[in-house]
Formats: sequence, C-alpha cells, structure tokens
Amino acid sequence: MKLIKAATPAEAGKLAADIFEEIIRKNPACVLGLATGSTPLPLYRELIEREKAGKINFAQVRSANLDEYKGLSGDHPQSYRYFMQENLFNHISIDPANTIVPDGLAEDAEAMCADYEKKIADMGGVDIQLLGIGHDGHIGFNEPCDHFPAVTHEVELEEITREANKRFFASLDEVPTAAYTMGVGTVMAARKVLLIATGKDKAEIVKKSFFGPVKPEVPASILQFHPDVTVIVDEAAASLLD
Repeated sequence: MKLIKAATPAEAGKLAADIFEEIIRKNPACVLGLATGSTPLPLYRELIEREKAGKINFAQVRSANLDEYKGLSGDHPQSYRYFMQENLFNHISIDPANTIVPDGLAEDAEAMCADYEKKIADMGGVDIQLLGIGHDGHIGFNEPCDHFPAVTHEVELEEITREANKRFFASLDEVPTAAYTMGVGTVMAARKVLLIATGKDKAEIVKKSFFGPVKPEVPASILQFHPDVTVIVDEAAASLLD
C-alpha cells in the first residue's frame, strides 16, 4: 500500500488527478471505476479543468460506477447516474455509451447484477478503481457483515449509511433502504485501486482499515491485500496515524 498525505481535500484531488492523468495518457481507452459522494468532487473538478487545458482526453475512456440506489431512476436528482452526469460526464468528452452505472429500476435485480459484471468483463476489466470510505469502513455499498461479497449485488443499507446520506435528501424517510453495488471481489479485481479519505471524521476508520486486522466487519480492510493500492488522505484524515 502506498499512503500519500495531502494538506487539504483540494490537494488530495490534485494528487488523485495526477494518477488518473498518467493512466489516461498511457491508455486513452482505459476503464475508470468511479465513485460518488463529496470526497471525489475535487478530483472530478480537476479532471474537467485538465481536459479543458488539453492535458487529457476522455473521448475513448470508458467508465463503470461502483453503485446506485435501488428504486431511483437515472434522472432522479439523488441518483448516482445523475450525480455523475452533473459533476463529471456532462463536462468532458466521454461518450455516454461508454459510461455504465447499475440500473436502480431493474425489474430483475439478480439478472441486472450479473449483466453488470459481464459488462465490466467485456470492457477488459477496470484499470483504476476510485473509492471513498464510509464511517463504518464500507467501500461502494459493501456494508460490514460476516463475509466479503464477491460480485455486484443488492444490499440493504445500514442505518449509519442512510444517516450519513440523508443530507442529500429532504428527510431520512426519502433515503433508499437498499442499493446495488460492485462486490468486494469486483473492486479487488481492478488493476489499481485509489482510495481518498478526507476530514477528521474519517481518521478513526482510516487507521482501523489500513493498520488493523483484515476482516469483513471492516470491508475496506481487504484492500491491504490488493497488490496496487494507493490511499490519499488529507491532514485531518491522517491525524491518528503515526
């Protein structure tokens, strides 16, 4: 594991963008595994600016998103498809046909999840998987449990996760109770993993995930076994590290 400390979330975004830029330059048709939430926003803003400046080109890039809420359509303002459109895809040259996000309205959840795995395989696998980390150590929507889920699947959301996400909704009642997410195995299959953690509220889980025992009750801890993982933390998230 490579641990990089940044002074601020903005600097963390720039350092992450450096890694993305290198991968896109080496392979213009690379596959990016993307994440949502507030943590990757500085990275996405930086990537948009870099394409505008002519430093990178997304025309051939393909992407696969980590997760999506069950029950939300892609045009729902709180869906992760909508988030990606608003915060990245609408501002870069990526072909919409080359961006996949789990279908929150799938009638057959099991079939949709299997098809999502097939789509990722057909792309040739993920070159770099971007991750944030939940306060309980979840990556994607892989919540703490008694095992590491292997593939894309439906998951019931823990109350701590719904509480953390209710700020995006009018009330807790509107936060979906389930979601679809890449499995831990899907994440681990990526050739490179880049996790960003910012803020003092993430300090404890960063220490537990990367300097504690590997166990499914702390899903992110499995990343200790990935052969190429980079963790970028700001000073606040690194405050409990030696």
